[in-house]
Amino acid sequence: MRSRFVALRVRPANRTIPRGEDGVLPQAWLLAEWPDDAAQPTDFWLATLPEDTPIAELVRLAKIRWRIEHDYRELKTGLGLDHFEGRSWLGWHHHATLVTAAHLFLTTLRLTAPKATGQA
Repeated sequence: MRSRFVALRVRPANRTIPRGEDGVLPQAWLLAEWPDDAAQPTDFWLATLPEDTPIAELVRLAKIRWRIEHDYRELKTGLGLDHFEGRSWLGWHHHATLVTAAHLFLTTLRLTAPKATGQA
């Protein structure tokens, strides 16, 4: 998958964004993704990262959401995070801790001992 990206410094307008002492809205990054096969940009992000942040870093951070969603889906469906049916905070805490530990184990295993090509 390939896309083109553009990053611009903008001042987003909103009543809840605190203004500086001079009354001016703070600058932010506007990142837009324009896939090669699309007629117009498809995704947009606002970021409050420093002005000297490279565009490659902005793109990496914008796209890391996929990894987070993937891990959350794995926690729920593969490791049973959503299977808790108890009634106490302590029980939920124990369940979530064990699921998180299992996820850490699987992630470490995946990163340190990947399957060889062609293995099942």
